[in-house]
This record gives sequence, structure tokens and C-alpha cells, in this order.
Amino acid sequence: MDAPIRRGGRPRRSSAEVLADAAAELFLEQGYGRTTVDQIAARAGVSRATFFNYFPAKSDVMWLELDAAVGALPALLAAAPEGSAVRAVEHALLAAARAHDPERVPWAVAQAEVMGIGAELVSSVAARVLAQHGAVAAFVARRTDSDARALWPQTVAGAMLGAAAAAFGVWVAEGVGRRPLVEYVAAALGPVAAGLDTGAPGGSGGSPGSGGSPGSGGSPVSGGAAPR
Repeated sequence: MDAPIRRGGRPRRSSAEVLADAAAELFLEQGYGRTTVDQIAARAGVSRATFFNYFPAKSDVMWLELDAAVGALPALLAAAPEGSAVRAVEHALLAAARAHDPERVPWAVAQAEVMGIGAELVSSVAARVLAQHGAVAAFVARRTDSDARALWPQTVAGAMLGAAAAAFGVWVAEGVGRRPLVEYVAAALGPVAAGLDTGAPGGSGGSPGSGGSPGSGGSPVSGGAAPR
């Protein structure tokens, strides 16, 4: 792939980021449906072929950061502390939030109505959400010696990812006054993780076979103020 592009004297960004920013500008100016891949490439100052080096389809340009998070999640889960599977998932999701570039706001979420994305937004994000869910459920199943399709892994994945997604949505909506994403995610995940940990099958605080104790490992973020 080509080297990072410098535009307008701004700090160097990757070519993918430049394309994503160009697409966001065009979606805001003329709507998602009326914007073509050729227009996005021209705005970014690259070729159509370069666009497809980074994104398989026009809809994929909206999810640069989400795709990076989905790709990083398995490694973050694998690096999570031993013990409670729930707290390990919390640790991994907080690590992902902490790593998110605060300057990279997903305009497909923040300005979906203005951009006229509509149903395309739902369909393009669905596969990514399922990938995250599958990764978390598989991890919990391994930690608890169960099947990823069983109720407990599915419940943990759904509840924890749902809380993280809600926090992300609030963070986006906060506008220029938003604080670090990890603060929002920590505030959302804390009570959910505590409830799941307490009600885990077997009453161990982890899950069957985890050997954890309620709240083991605690929250990876301490002292953070809850979002306003």
C-alpha cells in the first residue's frame, strides 16, 4: 500500500484516514447515496485503485476505527488477566477504548441522518457487531470450558458489548466537550460486570471452571469520574 498522505499542512495521517475523512466530507455535502468511490478518491487525491486497496466497498469507509477495534479484540482478550471471564472481557474492552484515537470520531454515527446513510448504516455495521460478539463469546467459552453457543457466553458477550456500545454512542454525542472514551466505557461496564460476576453460574464470580471470586481483578480503571 502507498505511504501515508499529507493534506493541507495537517499532521501526517494514513491513506485510509485521509480517504475516510474525504468520504465524510462528501457524505455531509451531498449525501451518502449521491457520493461515488471515484469522488472520494478524487477528494483524497488518490486513485480509485488506491481506495480499493483499503476498503472493499464504499460502505466500509465509514468503519475504519470499528474495523481496527474488531481486529484488535481477540489479542486484547488473550492478554486479559486470568480469573473471572467477565472481568477479563471488561479489561479487554477498556483497553480497546483507551487505545481509541480521540480525534477519530465516527461521523457515520454522529451525522447519520445528515449524511442520509439510513439502512446502509445498519447493514454495514451488522457484520462487525456479530464479529465482536463472536470473539467475546468464544473467549468466555474457553475460559469457562463451555460452548460459545451456550447461554452464559452469549449473555456475557451481549451485555458487555451492549454497554460498551451505549457508552460509545454517548461519547460521540457529547461533542467537543467529550472526555476520554475510556471514562464512558468504564462507567457503563462497571455495574454490568459486577452484576454478571455476582450472578455467574456456579456462584464463583467467574463462571463454571474459572476459579474466580466475585469482582476478582476489579475494574482496570480506578478513580475515573462517571460521565455527566
